[in-house]
Amino acid sequence: MSADKKQGIVKSSFGRTADGTEVDLYTMTNGNGMVAKITTYGGIVVALETPDRNGNYGDVVLGYPDLKGYIENNPFFGCIVGRYGNRIARGKFSLGDRKYTLACNFGENHLHGGIKGFDKVVWSGRPVSGGVALELSYMSRDGEEGYPGNLSAKVVYSLTEKNEMTIDYQATTDKTTIVNLTHHGYFNLDGAGAGDVLDHELVLHADRFTPVDKTLIPTGELRSVQGTPMDFTKPTKVGARIQSKDEQIEFGMGYDHNWVLNGEPGRLSPAAKVTSHKTGRVMEVLTTEPGVQFYSGNFLDGTITGKNGKVYKQRYGLCLETQRFPDSPNQPSFPSTVLEPGETYKTATVFKFSIAK
Repeated sequence: MSADKKQGIVKSSFGRTADGTEVDLYTMTNGNGMVAKITTYGGIVVALETPDRNGNYGDVVLGYPDLKGYIENNPFFGCIVGRYGNRIARGKFSLGDRKYTLACNFGENHLHGGIKGFDKVVWSGRPVSGGVALELSYMSRDGEEGYPGNLSAKVVYSLTEKNEMTIDYQATTDKTTIVNLTHHGYFNLDGAGAGDVLDHELVLHADRFTPVDKTLIPTGELRSVQGTPMDFTKPTKVGARIQSKDEQIEFGMGYDHNWVLNGEPGRLSPAAKVTSHKTGRVMEVLTTEPGVQFYSGNFLDGTITGKNGKVYKQRYGLCLETQRFPDSPNQPSFPSTVLEPGETYKTATVFKFSIAK
């Protein structure tokens, strides 16, 4: 490891929000020289530096060089998404005999927690002893964005000596509510801004997916991937079938769907594997969650200039958002996202980096 990379965690200033709230940046470095830079604004991973096959470290996540970009125009780069990751149909759900209405901030549906979700708030940060780890905490007040209950959320990012970035989520509530937290990193294993990810090879450990209607709300069906462009059970290039004349691909403008993972929910199991044969980087995703949203960066359109002056065009990054299923509150057959007082919401996801053999 080079002398300028010292194992541990270093706190610095990342600027202030419009109301003067101080935002911190934590630079985490493991014993191998892998680096994660995480800001308390939105819990955003602003940089993730991993080695390629030649041992050269490069940043593999899309984002901005400063706080201003994240505040003014962030398509959820690298953030913690909550209270509810993904979509809720028409922004409505019921708990018992109570009906709740949320903001419709993506067409006619609610997306990623609303107008000011967990990606746009300032979390409290503190290093965790006994490893290279950062704990972020946030109290979401009863009624915030229309959700019931005071929700106390805690997220711990850790860097391990196996070159893993692990994310542990926890939440409690004082009133029956719904919760579905995830991480929304845009990954490019060739390097952030290096080009599109269509040649990245992808495996999804999922025999089924949840088809959607034209507004990207699941129909309720769990459909086999066999014989469809959604079949990533064997290593397949992201771009191999992304232009298919397939209704699901056309609805999503590419991939923007939830896959039903084969693993046992609650147990850490493989979800996905991404390989760049150009750089040799491999990223494996493991999770305790029952689903993963694979999003192929379809809405990136060249209007964003990110880190190092790089313009982010369509499909310059891909997301693998581990989760309960979209619109679960309105789909009784889907895994529940209801959290009761006295219960603890707990999930874990691991992003593990290595070199292709």
